[in-house]
Amino acid sequence: MGFHKIIGQEKIIQQLKSAIQHHRVAHAYMFDGPEGIGKGLTALAFAKALMCKNGGGEACNVCSSCLKFQHDNHPDIQIIEPEGSSIKNKQIEDFQQDVLIKPYESNKKVYIMKDAHLMTVSAQNRLLKTLEEPPAYAVIIFITTTASSFLSTIRSRCQIFKFNRVGQACIEGFLMKKYGMNQEDARVYSAFADGIIGKAVKLKESEAFKILREETIDLIDAVLEKEPLKVFSLVDFFEKHKENVDEILDFILVWFRDILILRETRTDTFLINLDKKNDLQKHLNRIGYEKISHIIEIIEKTKRDIKANVNFQLAIEILLLNIQEV
Repeated sequence: MGFHKIIGQEKIIQQLKSAIQHHRVAHAYMFDGPEGIGKGLTALAFAKALMCKNGGGEACNVCSSCLKFQHDNHPDIQIIEPEGSSIKNKQIEDFQQDVLIKPYESNKKVYIMKDAHLMTVSAQNRLLKTLEEPPAYAVIIFITTTASSFLSTIRSRCQIFKFNRVGQACIEGFLMKKYGMNQEDARVYSAFADGIIGKAVKLKESEAFKILREETIDLIDAVLEKEPLKVFSLVDFFEKHKENVDEILDFILVWFRDILILRETRTDTFLINLDKKNDLQKHLNRIGYEKISHIIEIIEKTKRDIKANVNFQLAIEILLLNIQEV
């Protein structure tokens, strides 16, 4: 574990390294961003580097402190996690008792609070006293997906780092390098990862994702066969996977986007469904040029309608009939 393991958050990493090197480490940090973006890994890497006996802003991996960290038994690093659905008063009380005890073997004590937004308001108010007058050696890192859920008095006493989504090309390169994945597969996972490294890794390991994608491509093929009555039976597919309808509509949207790119560029360089180029070409031959953009508009409208709680079955039937008519 080290800063080099964090993908796409170079600016944040540099700031944290600089804080260690120049002895300007704050008492409280808030790492804010979507789940799976790398906040937890960054907090651990920061704690490890901060405790490293050789200093320099990066963990050496050979000193006694680094070795203890790697074996999960460093006495001056503690992880606080929700008990059940929240972080409760009792946990904050225990933390406040512990933070009064000086470090066992380091100059700092680091507390990493996971899902810190799950602190109750009462727990936040209790924590405020410690943040107002923290011991010189204490470093508290709050990991959250919603910094706005904290009391303003908590936020104002933290250095807030916003973890941004990572570019598709960066995720694609990461998957190919780390897992030896071919570009075709890496392109698909990175495109549907929504800029989140952790999500890309989960998709890679998810058989359900692969099956749903294949079934959606089969559905598109069936719709483009232009058998009017068949459309109504295909609605059952959406009903069956209603909880994944956003993902299915994204599959369809990206599919027709690829068809449009293939039509415009006559190259596969920018295709997301690179592994399905032959199927894309087959569908391209069935659709008139002027109709592709219209289909994309229909899909986007359907996504908006479903979010607006329009009748689900009706929205899907209209979508499929409109695609079929092109």
